[in-house]
Amino acid sequence: MPRPNRSAKKREELLPVLAEAFAEVGYRRATTAELARRCGVQETILYRLWNDKKAMFLAAIDHVYERSLTIWDGLLDAGEGKGTGAERILAHEATHHGEFGLYRVLFAGLDEVDDDEVKERLRATYRRFHRYIRDRIFEHRAARGIRDGVDADAAAWALLGLGTISNIGREVGLLTGAARRTLLRDIGQILLEGR
Repeated sequence: MPRPNRSAKKREELLPVLAEAFAEVGYRRATTAELARRCGVQETILYRLWNDKKAMFLAAIDHVYERSLTIWDGLLDAGEGKGTGAERILAHEATHHGEFGLYRVLFAGLDEVDDDEVKERLRATYRRFHRYIRDRIFEHRAARGIRDGVDADAAAWALLGLGTISNIGREVGLLTGAARRTLLRDIGQILLEGR
């Protein structure tokens, strides 16, 4: 019987640590020695799991999306709370958006868009976020019988923009926690409704 491949499990275990490190120090300032130290392994272990630091960073970008999806799908599966799935996600994000700081991985990626692989990964990630949000908007509007209003594609991009502005406001001290919650909750609801 062949031995199970433990690399996938080890990558899954270390990826949240790598993402947190990239979120804290950025891509350029994160050395593989520092990444290995934070993961509690030798650099050679990281290089067995990923080809190079860029591969680790690309995986961290994917992790940001997957982490969000895990939370959002959990809210949809639980079916708890008032409103449609989109409203439950919006209520959650109004309170918790950006609290883990992983959006900083995406922000760090923006500084690396001259690299075609990083640029394409960011494009794919934002498209995946857009599709997921757009699909929740469609579901919300169907459940509410909303047939007119702002195009769901545009509303999904606008909701992504609200999240980005909320995170920028957090980073540079332009928006208080209350202001971020209001922005996401109230303006987000307007976009859901298509008004």
